[in-house]
Amino acid sequence: MAQREVSLDIFRGLTLAAMILVNTPGSWSHIYGPLQHAPWHGLTPTDLIFPFFIFIVGAAMYHSMRNSVGQPNTWLRIIKRSALLFVIGVGLNAFPFNEPIAELRVMGVLQRIALAYLLGALIIITLPRKALWLVCGVILLGYWGLLNLVSAPYQLATNLVRQWDLALLGSNHLYQGFGLPFDPEGLISTLPAVVTLLMGYLTSALLAEANNPASKIKTLLLLALSAMAAGYIWSIWLPINKALWTSSYVLITSGWAWLILAAIVYLTDVGKLTWVFRWMQIYGTNPLLIYILAWLYADTLHLIPWSGQSAYQALYDGLNLFLSDKNASLAFAVLAVALFYGLSHWLYHKRLFIKL
Repeated sequence: MAQREVSLDIFRGLTLAAMILVNTPGSWSHIYGPLQHAPWHGLTPTDLIFPFFIFIVGAAMYHSMRNSVGQPNTWLRIIKRSALLFVIGVGLNAFPFNEPIAELRVMGVLQRIALAYLLGALIIITLPRKALWLVCGVILLGYWGLLNLVSAPYQLATNLVRQWDLALLGSNHLYQGFGLPFDPEGLISTLPAVVTLLMGYLTSALLAEANNPASKIKTLLLLALSAMAAGYIWSIWLPINKALWTSSYVLITSGWAWLILAAIVYLTDVGKLTWVFRWMQIYGTNPLLIYILAWLYADTLHLIPWSGQSAYQALYDGLNLFLSDKNASLAFAVLAVALFYGLSHWLYHKRLFIKL
């Protein structure tokens, strides 16, 4: 039986810590540029985090599904897990349950993961592994074609993703943060996210079958350079856009994932620096639970009154007494990362691993 790849476990923890860091600033008005998403087209370090998360979900599927394919309850477990993830995601959108259902956002991070997991599992179970690379190419090309069925396909107001979400979900159930109803985790844009998941699955398979660290690094670097070159060339015609999850964005973010994994493999397997990354490995042992708790932590701090304001604002203001606006905001986020590392560490040593 192939062993789990330590580099992927480290990558999971790093990604989770980065997600908490960018999702929990002390003030959304005072954030350093690299910790913000690109306004529309373009790519920042923050734009890498969500695809990395989906990539890691796919990587974990290689081990979790390998022994379940063909068993009579396989599909029941896949559908159950997808449904639970989706419902939890909607529940997080609804928290603290004081907004009318008519204005509840339907999609979100966990909802996209749920749908990508369901579709990805269908493809993985149905097709031989060698065919998955071809499927990835077909989906990316097909999605490009779909986007171009409308005029001005890459504009916020006119893109096909928004038009479909408006028709199927309604404007009140979409994300409102772009100044008009548009969901960056839309229904159609979940299709290329399935490719991100399949890339992770295929990566886990390749690493499990590699004979030595040099082979792993060579494979990862070849994949990284090929994907980045193709993605940046494609971006001449198809912009790099996280909100639309464009095909060029999929290739470039997957390329970055492979490049970072290659660096981790080199430092741990060749440089023998596994101890340096131990905290990341521990951080990633309860990813779903920690993500949910980090979300509830931020929302709950906003609800707790403290000296005429929220506890969230009070904590930021306290840090702001000693630090500049942006540094106080960053320190707030770093404290959140540290808090949830402490929880992850405690759960790890208690051997408590929460999974769906």
